Amino acid sequence: MSFRKTLKLICGFAGGSAVLVFAAAAADSSGFFGEQGGERVSRWSRFAVLQAAQPAFTPASHTPTPTGHAWDFNWDKRDPSALTNGKKKENATEDPTSEQNNSKPKATRNILLIRHSQYNLSGNSDKEKILTPLGREQAELTGQRLAALGLKYDVLIHSSMTRATETANIISKYLPGVELVRCDLLREGAPIEPVPPVTHWKPDAVQYHEDGARIEAAFRRYIHRADPKQKEDSYEIIVCHANVIRYFVCRALQFPPEGWLRMGLNNGSITWLTIRPSGRVALRTLGDAGFMPVDKLTRT
Repeated sequence: MSFRKTLKLICGFAGGSAVLVFAAAAADSSGFFGEQGGERVSRWSRFAVLQAAQPAFTPASHTPTPTGHAWDFNWDKRDPSALTNGKKKENATEDPTSEQNNSKPKATRNILLIRHSQYNLSGNSDKEKILTPLGREQAELTGQRLAALGLKYDVLIHSSMTRATETANIISKYLPGVELVRCDLLREGAPIEPVPPVTHWKPDAVQYHEDGARIEAAFRRYIHRADPKQKEDSYEIIVCHANVIRYFVCRALQFPPEGWLRMGLNNGSITWLTIRPSGRVALRTLGDAGFMPVDKLTRT
């Protein structure tokens, strides 16, 4: 069998790495490395060098290296064991296990984060940044989607900015009886300097300092496990802004918060967080807008 045919056969069986090693061995045996007489005895040492140059195939080499950061079950400072530690018992005979069970959450919180609909970008003030006709259509579609899910919603909280307030008002038409609550903490802003940085958007350091504290306060107010007194699972809607939602997602999943700008959200989209009594958090949907026709999708 010719050298060319042998090389082709091995290529079919073993792939590129095997071909490289085989070709090197063949070339070495033919004297292509410039060996003379007694030098031939060292060819396998050179062959070993070629082998060493090939990356060893092990399962570990194809697995990302763990970061080593363990999940913090007390991320919301509501873990029952942490709440009872260090407290002086009123009754010396009180069972500490019973105390922990009484303070343990039993219900699951579902938080549906809605990004406001498309709005007038040319407005100079917040009052002028009202929803566009398309934005109003998007809010109608989002309201219909939330109603179609058939969930028992407990409250509809919204940012006090005009575009979020209008979006919430339209959605509320499809959810009769659900209380509307306005909140200044949920206003749009710059939560934390993003990594990697971007060139088209560079707020001043003071804006990160002020907005970041406010948005973090909003996270602590709304994103946490259920109160021990809550008996049934809850479903809460929060209508706010893309930066706020993306930051909430990173914080809730214990991802680096500075990565918030790596995600994109459509107008009127639904992001669904589930918080278990144990403190575990799951992201059920991120920016779901599949219920909207393609020609209604925007990201402004």
